[in-house]
Amino acid sequence: MLWEYCLTLLLTSYISISCAYEKVQRYEPNWQSLDARPLPQWFDEAKIGIFLHWGVFSVPSYVGAWFWWYWKGTSPEADVVDFMKQNYPPSFTYADFAPQFTAEFYNPDQWADIFKASGAQYIVLTTKHHEGFCLWPSKYSWNWNAMDVGPKRDLVGDLATAVRQKGLRFGAYHSLFEFFHPLFLQDKKNNFTTQDFIRTKTMPELYELVNAYKPDVIWSDGDWDAVDTYWNSTNFLAWLYNDSPVKDSVVTNDRWGSNTWCKHGGYFSCDDRYNPKVKQAHKFEDPMTIDKYAWEYRRNLKLDDLLTMEELLTIMAEVVSCGGNLLVNVGPTKEGTIVPIFEEKLRQMGEWLGVNGEAIYATRPWSHQNDSVNANVWYTSKKTENGTNVYAIVLKWPTGPNLILGDARPSQDTVVTLLGYQGVFKWHGVASGMLVSLPPISINDMPCKWAWVFKLTNLIN
Repeated sequence: MLWEYCLTLLLTSYISISCAYEKVQRYEPNWQSLDARPLPQWFDEAKIGIFLHWGVFSVPSYVGAWFWWYWKGTSPEADVVDFMKQNYPPSFTYADFAPQFTAEFYNPDQWADIFKASGAQYIVLTTKHHEGFCLWPSKYSWNWNAMDVGPKRDLVGDLATAVRQKGLRFGAYHSLFEFFHPLFLQDKKNNFTTQDFIRTKTMPELYELVNAYKPDVIWSDGDWDAVDTYWNSTNFLAWLYNDSPVKDSVVTNDRWGSNTWCKHGGYFSCDDRYNPKVKQAHKFEDPMTIDKYAWEYRRNLKLDDLLTMEELLTIMAEVVSCGGNLLVNVGPTKEGTIVPIFEEKLRQMGEWLGVNGEAIYATRPWSHQNDSVNANVWYTSKKTENGTNVYAIVLKWPTGPNLILGDARPSQDTVVTLLGYQGVFKWHGVASGMLVSLPPISINDMPCKWAWVFKLTNLIN
């Protein structure tokens, strides 16, 4: 019958199209193919993440997460060597720190409450740093993981569950290399012509990590000694994008070999504290620290070592204006706490985002980033059904009665409001943009304490 023939034809066409679609979606283990994968939309819209550097290095809690290297590396740091001589017996080894990594006060639900309050949308935990200690019970890291020694619990799994219950995404930092792993050192001695470390240690545990915890971010690091072919990076990424349990949602950075930084990968992190301050053609992330000098928690931390809220919000405005995400790092203690000063900073960030998040989340770079006349202004934008809203993030409140915006060209229909404040602001156009008139506003009526956002609609540009 004719209808049966038509139905058969339709089904055949559908199957052919479906197969072709699936074929297009397969990624080959080469950079040309992998770099063509679209970045999952959630990441660009999220804008703000929390970075957590936590591990055995949190026990000495001194100088940084590279403590072991500073102590026993090729060029030991004198202050670290002296620190160990003054405080520990000669026979003490780095492994002796691990039982003191106790995490007895670790409450992942409490952490998740703090992160939710911070306004962050995703969390990245150092599941394994360069010391090689795994924060999950990896079968590839016997007696050097958080289940076998120290906390005696699955730190990764507990946090992944807690943050997801708060509606946040979970990400995993993973170091490809380890300071003193004998297999890595042997591969290095062989000029990376052998891959014993890759085959038996770092790649098996990375696959294990993805399959067990399904992270939405893979934050790779520790790759700089060798090119991507030694690490088997493209084979892993092809599996991650094609067949892993997170193939549709996962994002990755660019640290997959000494030849890949700022060139290949999902988004670019390029370098620590990467803040280009100009619009980037490729999605990027700025991994930075509230402690200006270290990624881990330091017991000798001083108040003036920390970013002020003005400094933190300045970096946020600069990064988001130029198309980036901000990954804000805090270091938990060996006992498993986030110290009150870090918690306060995160909650203050969330307080600001609660008022001004419209100018941050799901925004896009505007035609201008830093205002050409007023250096204290950075712009973001967001498309709406009626056009484009432009947000002027003002880092310092003007001392006079007017706010000058050199790059905003108003139309007769332009409306200016202040996020978190009731009312419309008068303005007038000038040759260099526009002047917004600022009426006297009581301190009790100011919507926030640091950085203010003016919303501009119906601009000509």
